[in-house]
Amino acid sequence: MNILVFDIETVPDTESGRVLYGNPVEMQKLSEEDVSRVMFHNRNQETGELDSLLRPHLQRIVAISIVLSTPEKLVVKSIGELHSSEAELLQDFFKGIQHYAPTLVSWNGAGFDLPVIHYRSLLHSVSAPLYWKNDGDFKWNNYLNRFHERHLDLMDVLANFQRGASSKLDEISKMLGFPGKMGIDGSQVWDAYLKGQLPEIRNYCETDVLNTYLVYLRFEQMRGRLSPEQVKTEMTRIKETLRHENKPHFDEFLNAWRN
Repeated sequence: MNILVFDIETVPDTESGRVLYGNPVEMQKLSEEDVSRVMFHNRNQETGELDSLLRPHLQRIVAISIVLSTPEKLVVKSIGELHSSEAELLQDFFKGIQHYAPTLVSWNGAGFDLPVIHYRSLLHSVSAPLYWKNDGDFKWNNYLNRFHERHLDLMDVLANFQRGASSKLDEISKMLGFPGKMGIDGSQVWDAYLKGQLPEIRNYCETDVLNTYLVYLRFEQMRGRLSPEQVKTEMTRIKETLRHENKPHFDEFLNAWRN
């Protein structure tokens, strides 16, 4: 079976913000940071709360990181090149789904990542026929139905689909002996992006998908689909893969891995 764990990092879509908020001519005179302030202010006014997340369609994707596990290989990477466009990132993401027809695994992917991916793909006219397929072999098990298993949102499933029972990936990872969040966190991505720290954002995203994959392995053991020996073998494969990559953020991840 092919497994594709994924995570995205986003920043405000200031181009759409210039169109949707205020006078477009005047908005063009503002910096990205100033436009984002307008966007966040409007969102906070909508919700009546501070620090509200922007709606999914106004989140521009700057990184998509994956763990691809197949019987033949294990790959941990960020899709595309450092300065690939959002459209290119999305096209490459769906190209992988088209090729491998994997089980998708995420943490809060149903609540955040996939809605963002849907809206942004709509914006860029990105075609993804296998992902949207819901007939034939995909009628009773597709990527879109909440109760099907081609996409497994670990946060939702572990919380029994009760939002009040959901937990943070960082806490669950650390509780299980895995490294948890490393470097920046999601709330710092916009500031890091404005400072030109896209490599750091991609590295952070890669450690997030690693944590998600490790939690997934324990989940598969819990529900009897993997034996303890199989989990141990796969974790050994992960460690060997990360050592072979010889990248500082992977070395840091390995050093923080307690279990």
